Amino acid sequence: MEYKTIECSTPEKGIMVLSLNRPEVYNSVNHLMMEELEHFWRERLYDLETRVVVLKGNGEKGFCAGLDMKETAEMSGKFNVEELYRFQARLARINLHMRRAPQPIITAVHGAAAGQGFSFVLASDIRVISPESKFCAAYINIGLGGADMSCSYFLPRMIGAGRAYEFMYTGKFMSSAEAMSLGLASRLVDKDKLYDTAMEYAKILMSKNHMALRLTKEAINMNLDACGMEQALNMEDRNQTLLAMGAALKMNRVKE
Repeated sequence: MEYKTIECSTPEKGIMVLSLNRPEVYNSVNHLMMEELEHFWRERLYDLETRVVVLKGNGEKGFCAGLDMKETAEMSGKFNVEELYRFQARLARINLHMRRAPQPIITAVHGAAAGQGFSFVLASDIRVISPESKFCAAYINIGLGGADMSCSYFLPRMIGAGRAYEFMYTGKFMSSAEAMSLGLASRLVDKDKLYDTAMEYAKILMSKNHMALRLTKEAINMNLDACGMEQALNMEDRNQTLLAMGAALKMNRVKE
């Protein structure tokens, strides 16, 4: 698929860089970008060549301002209930596609990440931010419910329910300092070092066992929803057994 609203590159073997590419409108998500992101993440599901994905936004204005409200206002007036629900469901499930992607996702955030842009950040695995970065669950500010685009799933798990209520009820921005103190972000670096720092993380992950990375992401995600310790242990035991067996088989092949 030839993309128009996103860019893909492979600066090093195994590392794919995905860039949101509508810089003139703060990389806001229109219908075409939704379709292209949907396609991109579905392709990663069975992609054995790509081991790590680095996500960033093009341009100087910001990472992603969320939904393209101008286009959405024009389109929503033409939608019936079923069409509107389909659009909502497809847009929201981009975040599910990101979570299901076996590759760890490292996101470099400059400027604002609002609405769906914030949810892209939440659906990532490692977050690198700059002092200018700020985050907003903006849904309630445009007359919608504050729980949207998987934010009500991710945010309470990452920063605790108490602060999540605050940000989702008020729609206020979270500063980069707050994001660090709450444990939302992994690293705070100068804006001009965002990409290089994200790539440093990517290179560290590339030095690890590929299958181990995939199983670790799967285990973390599954255990976030596990009913208890026994389910968490079952997942870990399965993964470690698979990896140990794989290492033993590889060693036997070398001996032969």
